[in-house]
Amino acid sequence: GTSMSVRSFGSRLLKAGSTETTKLSDSDLKTGIAKFYDESSSIWLDVWGEDMHHGFYPTPDFKDHKAAQLLMIDRALEWAFGEGKGDSEKDQGMLKKAFSHIRTIIDVGCGVGGSSRHIIKRHAANGTTGVGISLSPYQVARANQFTTAENLTSALHYNVADATDMPFSEKSFDLVWSMESGEHMPDKERFMGELFRVATPGGRVLVVTWCHRELRPGETALSDAELRLLAKINKAYFLPDWVPGSEYVRIARSLGMKDVRSADWSEHVVRFVDTTPHLVYLIPSYYIHTTNICRRHFGRL
Repeated sequence: GTSMSVRSFGSRLLKAGSTETTKLSDSDLKTGIAKFYDESSSIWLDVWGEDMHHGFYPTPDFKDHKAAQLLMIDRALEWAFGEGKGDSEKDQGMLKKAFSHIRTIIDVGCGVGGSSRHIIKRHAANGTTGVGISLSPYQVARANQFTTAENLTSALHYNVADATDMPFSEKSFDLVWSMESGEHMPDKERFMGELFRVATPGGRVLVVTWCHRELRPGETALSDAELRLLAKINKAYFLPDWVPGSEYVRIARSLGMKDVRSADWSEHVVRFVDTTPHLVYLIPSYYIHTTNICRRHFGRL
């Protein structure tokens, strides 16, 4: 059966919008997300480059932020296809063996395609092909431009499409990759169902996403202070209700996925938030406010 791996982080950062904010409909959220990334992606490209996601910091003194972004891709793959016990050399060997059998890849919520281009160039066997999807026409156009510039058009292309209603046949992709897009999905059940639907039997679904922390014994919800803080972030970034990593695991198992595993990488990601102060010169005030919220509170929630 199809396998499922969930890497979560930011579990001390994000949660569902509180009752103090008006919830948007699914349609309004998707329209807002597309517009948000159409308007902001050029900023993220200037600041972070083609990899529009957080970095993985193996040690507290690791300072190469671009390398950390690529490490996030590589470590996630090693963890998903390896034993996931920290033996990087062994996991790399298992990953190389797995990719000898992977022929089709989908990058769900692809941004400008940085992840899938890296996977094709570094890990994939000759003849492997992939497709990426995003709600943002700007991101898709830039993804195809970057792919053309790297002479990868025979292996990769990108389309505007909805991750909760993908225009692909079932059992189409050996690797279903979602890097920091699950948090944008208003219907997690439908999102996960689509990832499962397009995965080949024996394929791998890998979701790397922001989650809120697991509730402690006796808790029924996050605190009011947490919810007020996180509602501001949700409003700025057009985010729907957030869930803990265990909810992705529950959904995966309910769909019939096998070898379902999850892990929290918050400690390896928190340093990336410290790279954002220079955004103050590049982005509108409501982005700046949200960035400052993240920097102040990421390690507290």
